[in-house]
Amino acid sequence: MDYLRNNLLSYTLLFISLFVISCNGDHKAKKHSDTKIVTKPEQMDKQSGESIQDVLQYALDHGSKIGDSIRLKLPLITNKFYEENEFKNVWSHEEKWLPLADSLIDFIVQSELYGLFPLDYHLNQLDRVKKKLETDTIQKKNAVLWAKADILMTDACVKIFKDVKLGRLSGDSALLQKDTGNVVSGIVDRFKTLLQQKQFIEAINAAEPSKRGYINLKMGIKRFLDSMDRRKYTYVKYPFKPNDEKDSLAFIKTLQKRLSESKAIELSDGLPDTIQLGTAIKKYQKIKGIKQDGILSEDLVKLLNTNDVERFKRIAITLDRYKLLPDTMPEKYIWVNLPGYYLELWDSDTLALRSKIICGKPATSTPLLTSAITNMVTYPTWTVPTSIIAKQYLPKLKANPYYLQKIGLTLLNEKGDIIDPGTVNWAKYKKGIPYKVMQGSGDDNALGVLKFNFDNPYAVYLHDTNQRYLFKRTARALSHGCVRVQKWDSLAFYIARNDSINLKPGDVLRYNADSIRNWIAEKKNVRIQVKNRLPLFITYYSCEAKDGKIRFYDDIYGDDKALREKYFSNK
Repeated sequence: MDYLRNNLLSYTLLFISLFVISCNGDHKAKKHSDTKIVTKPEQMDKQSGESIQDVLQYALDHGSKIGDSIRLKLPLITNKFYEENEFKNVWSHEEKWLPLADSLIDFIVQSELYGLFPLDYHLNQLDRVKKKLETDTIQKKNAVLWAKADILMTDACVKIFKDVKLGRLSGDSALLQKDTGNVVSGIVDRFKTLLQQKQFIEAINAAEPSKRGYINLKMGIKRFLDSMDRRKYTYVKYPFKPNDEKDSLAFIKTLQKRLSESKAIELSDGLPDTIQLGTAIKKYQKIKGIKQDGILSEDLVKLLNTNDVERFKRIAITLDRYKLLPDTMPEKYIWVNLPGYYLELWDSDTLALRSKIICGKPATSTPLLTSAITNMVTYPTWTVPTSIIAKQYLPKLKANPYYLQKIGLTLLNEKGDIIDPGTVNWAKYKKGIPYKVMQGSGDDNALGVLKFNFDNPYAVYLHDTNQRYLFKRTARALSHGCVRVQKWDSLAFYIARNDSINLKPGDVLRYNADSIRNWIAEKKNVRIQVKNRLPLFITYYSCEAKDGKIRFYDDIYGDDKALREKYFSNK
């Protein structure tokens, strides 16, 4: 009886296939390539494996496409894996899903807990294909559909490994266009390990960074998601291009739509005039409980763009920033987080010091860098950066040649000789001057009584300040680019102790913490060479988790905004 039933099914499927082919005329080849009917489940693995190779070759030849609306994310990595696996299917066996396939789908659905976006991993396409294979008795026999499902799952899985390990801030273009050697092999190897051990969550967790900041932030995501307002508001790009009527009109249209979403204006076909827009802004400001001035500003646009959907994107960006750090951090290092306005000193996973900082203004932003403290200077002199001279001092020198003396600065030539500013023809200079401007050491020096030097191409450093009252402010992006450290003395004494503790036999240390105290008391200008250079990371992390709750900082330089618009605008 079973034999007759199987033969009847075979003939029926064959008849349907021939009927479909004959009715499609010129499209015969395409439809045939999308269908390969297999009558016996035990033959499905072999036939779907052959189809996997055909589908992947088509994808490589046709811009990653495996269907009209389906495009692979990482075709080269996916193809490399199947090549090494002899193009065998890995997510099913004889027309049945393996448990690992269910684990993958479950992970994708819950992937926000890792700062990921489920739709980046073929969630909708996999859902449709999986349901079709489970409910459609004809398609269940289609080896090509099983092959496409297998490829989609593998492509989703390797992209998960890539995003969890390397992040998304460099994009996928390199992995789409060329084999990047170790990166590709590393992802393929992780996928192979997963298939061997069949422990999905464990394999993903092993690929993640082990940085404490990453772990804490990730642990805070569930609490954030549990109360997340998932309403999507229109994102307002600002500023618009000056003197570009098309761009300014598009901006007003976008702003009108966003204000309408907050019930501050009616959405209509026509654009609001200046009065209507000002009234709408005032209404929005009243809703938010802030000053109602009706003025369009960068701060207002920031507020309009502040919602949980956008906050989640900032979480995703921050998690990916951790993935750009070295796999292993130094035993001891200084960590400066600019949006958080703080410096931390870490010693063997112990927080040895935390200090407030002042960083560069948006116009003179502090650069992100990795370096190491090379020396310290007590009662330093300050050589004014050329950018400050050109922008701030030169216009005033043209009006008053003795302006520098008035504010306690000295003009020097290239030999270091003092120049009388009254003898200089300031009118002929426009972008800069062939002189140095220097402030002598002392209590009024802008660098305070101690600075920390480190190699960098930006002429910035850590230092004390003569404006210590500014540390009382909440927002402290106030400098010309250097980082002012409130607890500079604690940092200097730690460096001295670290050099003393790690002194090698036969070496001579010419300073200690007491030496620094004495030189400062005597107001001496002394350069102190640091034997054990302390690694320094100046970073940009606009959110972090404290006690399980995620805290967001102001995106002071718009770095997150730029990354959001480049990599996450369609999320």
